[in-house]
Amino acid sequence: MASDRKPQAANSIPIRFVDEPEAVSDEDEMNGLDHHLSDEVDEPAGDASSGPRSADSESGGSAELLALRAELKRLQTALAESQEAVARRQADFENYRKRIERERTETHNRLVGDLVRKLLPVVDNLGRALDAERSMEASESKEFRHFLNGVELIAKQLNEVLESFGVEPIAAVGEPFDPHIHEAVVTEPSDEHEPDTVVEELARGYRIGDRLLRPAMVKVSSQKSDG
Repeated sequence: MASDRKPQAANSIPIRFVDEPEAVSDEDEMNGLDHHLSDEVDEPAGDASSGPRSADSESGGSAELLALRAELKRLQTALAESQEAVARRQADFENYRKRIERERTETHNRLVGDLVRKLLPVVDNLGRALDAERSMEASESKEFRHFLNGVELIAKQLNEVLESFGVEPIAAVGEPFDPHIHEAVVTEPSDEHEPDTVVEELARGYRIGDRLLRPAMVKVSSQKSDG
């Protein structure tokens, strides 16, 4: 049996087997390719989505700016209208104040005028009495002259009261005749005065403000006729 074995050749080459890498199946290879392609597709998709988002933000900012401008214009218009309304109210109030002041003055002058008209005959008679007594003052006693001075003081106080109410006498003597404030009772030819000149005051006239209480009774000069 031993003789049947053949001796191994001395020059034989030993062969060693090395594990080869496992073969990649077709399914794994396709899965990897699909994953890679999906990554490449997803990346541009993300970039594309950012574009519309930025456009939306820009359009939103523009809309907000337009809204703010519209609101500012509205407020400016409202302010202008309010200022105009205030100006109108102030003008209306100023007109109202002037009208009330004018009506108050007219009412005051009317009431005072009605009272003064009733006092004027008294003032006239007191003045005539004083004029008459002055003409005889030299022949009167000392006591009577004192009494006359007292009456003159009363007449002066009465005139001051009238002046305090705004009552003013109308200028007459030496003034040109004015039919609006003078009433010609007598005309007298004169070489010393121009025609239609007041030469004498017969009864004093009075006014309160622009309101005539009584015209002055006057004598007026006229042109002297030749002959």
